[in-house]
Amino acid sequence: MDDQRGSEGLARNADEAIRGVAWRPDAATLRRSLLQRLIERSGCGDYDGLLARIEADPEWYWSEALDDLGLIWQKRPERLWDLSHGIAWPAWFPGGSFNVADNALDRWIDAGQGDKVAMIAEADGGSVTQRTYRELLDETHRAAAGLLESGVKPGDRVGILMPMIAETVVAMLACGRIGAVTVPLFSGFGEDAIVTRLRDSGAMTLITVDAFYRRGKRIPLKLTADAALAELPGVVRCLVVRHTDGMCEMAEGRDVWWDEMATGETPVPAFPDTAADALAMIMYTSGTTGRPKGACHIQAGFPIKAAHDLAYCFDVQEDDVLFWLTDLGWMMGPWLILGGLLRGATIVLLEGTPDYPEPGRMWEMVERHRITVLGVAPTAIRALIPAGEAPVLATDRSSLRVLGSTGETWNPDPWWWFFDVVGERRCPIINYSGGTETSGGIISGVPILPQRACAFSGPVPGMVADIVDERGRELERGVGELVVKAPWVGMTTGFWSDPERYKATYWERFPGMWMHGDWAEIDSDGFWYIRGRSDDTMNIAGKRIGPSEIESAVVGEGSAREAAAIAIPHPVKGSAVAVFAVLRPGVTNGDETISAIRNEVSVRLGKSFRPEVIVCVDALPRTRNAKIIRRVIRAAWLGENAGDVSALENPEAVDAIRAAAEQHFRSQESNRKG
Repeated sequence: MDDQRGSEGLARNADEAIRGVAWRPDAATLRRSLLQRLIERSGCGDYDGLLARIEADPEWYWSEALDDLGLIWQKRPERLWDLSHGIAWPAWFPGGSFNVADNALDRWIDAGQGDKVAMIAEADGGSVTQRTYRELLDETHRAAAGLLESGVKPGDRVGILMPMIAETVVAMLACGRIGAVTVPLFSGFGEDAIVTRLRDSGAMTLITVDAFYRRGKRIPLKLTADAALAELPGVVRCLVVRHTDGMCEMAEGRDVWWDEMATGETPVPAFPDTAADALAMIMYTSGTTGRPKGACHIQAGFPIKAAHDLAYCFDVQEDDVLFWLTDLGWMMGPWLILGGLLRGATIVLLEGTPDYPEPGRMWEMVERHRITVLGVAPTAIRALIPAGEAPVLATDRSSLRVLGSTGETWNPDPWWWFFDVVGERRCPIINYSGGTETSGGIISGVPILPQRACAFSGPVPGMVADIVDERGRELERGVGELVVKAPWVGMTTGFWSDPERYKATYWERFPGMWMHGDWAEIDSDGFWYIRGRSDDTMNIAGKRIGPSEIESAVVGEGSAREAAAIAIPHPVKGSAVAVFAVLRPGVTNGDETISAIRNEVSVRLGKSFRPEVIVCVDALPRTRNAKIIRRVIRAAWLGENAGDVSALENPEAVDAIRAAAEQHFRSQESNRKG
C-alpha cells in the first residue's frame, strides 16, 4: 500500500494499465529522489507539471536547479543568460565567476569530506589506485602549479591523450583550475585523428602516457603521439606520465616527465577567479562532411550539466559509487569525471576492458567497490552476453541501485538481459541520450517514473525537447526530428573557429529550434524512443564518427580513388563500418588490396573504426551535382527501399551494390553451413 500511495500523482500512467512496464519506483526510491524533492520544492505537483513549468519558463528552472545543486560561485552571476544575440548565442552567467576544480574538490573538503574516497582507478591487470578528495586536491594543485611553470597559460589548449587513470583526472582538474582549455582525445586514436584535432584546436601542449595495457598487451601510446607530433610543430611541449615502464623516446626540449613537472617544489599560486563563461573544453565530434566539429564548452557549462543530469536522472548523491564504462575521448569520460566529482560521489575508472582477464571482470568490480550506479553502452552488454549468466551470478551485486545506458539504441533481448540478470529486476535502466554538443542528455529515463524496455521517460528536466515533422510542426505521435526549443545550461557555445558551421548544423533547418539529428518517436503511452540518426553520422560501438574521416583514410591508402562509408548492423557493436571503394586504374580487386585498406583505416583512426566490410565497385551512386548519396548505398546493401532515386545520375550503381550484397550474404550463409 505504501508503494502504491507513493506512486500516485507522480508517474504518468503509473497504474497497471500500462502495457509492458518492466520496473516501477517503490516508496523508498521516491523518498530518496532528488528530482522528487525538486518537484515538491518548486510546487509543480508532479513530473508532468515540472515539464510544463520548464517549457513556459526555462530560465526559472535552471536558476532553481542550480540553487538546489548547491554549487559554489566565486562570484554570483547577475542572471542566468542574456539572449540579446539570439537563441543560438546566449551570453552565459553575465558577471559570474565559477571554477570547476573549486566545485569538484575544494567544496567537499570545506564540507568536511576531505578523507572520503573521491576516485578509484583499476588498471588493466587489476591493481587498484585510490585518491581521497584531499589527496586529489593536493595532486591537482601541484599539477596546476607545474603547468603554469612550464608555460601553459589560461586559454591555452591542452590535448589529453590518456586512458582512464588517476592522472587523467588530475590533468583535467589542473587545467580547469588555471583556466587552460582541455581537448580530450580517444586513447585508441591513430595519428591522423590526433593530428586533425590538435591542429584544429591550436593546441600547444599534449599530455599523454608512456604506454598503457589493454587485454594484457602493452600499447605504446607515446609512440603514436610522437608520430602525430611530427606533423604538429605548433605543439611545443609534451608531458608524459610514467604509467608503465617509462620505456619511450623523449624529445629534448619538448618532452617532460609528468612527475618531474608536478614535483610540488613550485609554490602553488593564488589562482585567480575564472569567468563562468570562459572556454574550458573543446570536445570533438564528427559530422557527415568536413573535419570533426570542435564543440566549445565553458567552465559553468559542461560540468554543471553533467552534475545536473547525474542528480536528477540517475539520483547520484554523496553516498554513491559511480562507474561508467567509457574512454576520455567519448563525452561520457569527462561527464563521469567532472559530473561525478561535482556531485561529491566516488567515481570508478577502468583502464582496460570489461571482460579481461575474465568475462566477469565488470561484475567483480561492482562487488569489489560496492558500485551503486553502473553505466554502459548497449554494445558492452551485447559483447558480454555470450559468456552467459554464470560470471554475473557468481558476484554480489546487491550494492547496485541504478543501471544506466547511453551511446546507441537498444534492442530488446540485451536490454532484458541487463535488467533481469545484472539488475535482478530491481534496478531501473535509465536510458539516456544526448550528445557531445549538449553536454549530456536531451531525453532520459528518471527513477521516479515506470520504465519500459528500450524506452525513455521523456525530456531531461531543463530540456524543452519536442519531435517535429519535416516542416517543423509538433508531432504528438509518430517518428520525427528531435529538437530543443530553448537554451539550456551546458549547450555548446559554438564550434571552435567555425561559427557558421555551428549555425548551419543545428539552427538553420528549423529556425529557433536546435535540430539534434536523431529520429525520435513517442508511443501511445507517452514513452519516448530514439529511432536512429537522421543524418549520415555513424555510431560505432558508442563512438560517433563522420563518414568523411573514414573515406579520407581509405583514399589516403592509395588503392582507391574515392569511397563511401556507411554504418551497417552488427550483432555485438550495434553498428559497424562498411566501405564502398572505387579502385584506381591498375589496382587489383583482391584480398591484398582489401587488407591494406582495412589496416590503413585502423592505423589512422583506431581499431574501433576498422571496416567490417569493404566492397570494391565501379561507381558510387551520385546526384547530378556529384553528391554521393550514402542513404541509397545503405538501403541497397541492406535490401531496403532506397526511396526516390530520380535525382541519381547513375542508378545502375545502385543495382551493382545490390548484386554485391546478394553475393556477400550468400557467401556468409554458405560459410555458416559449411
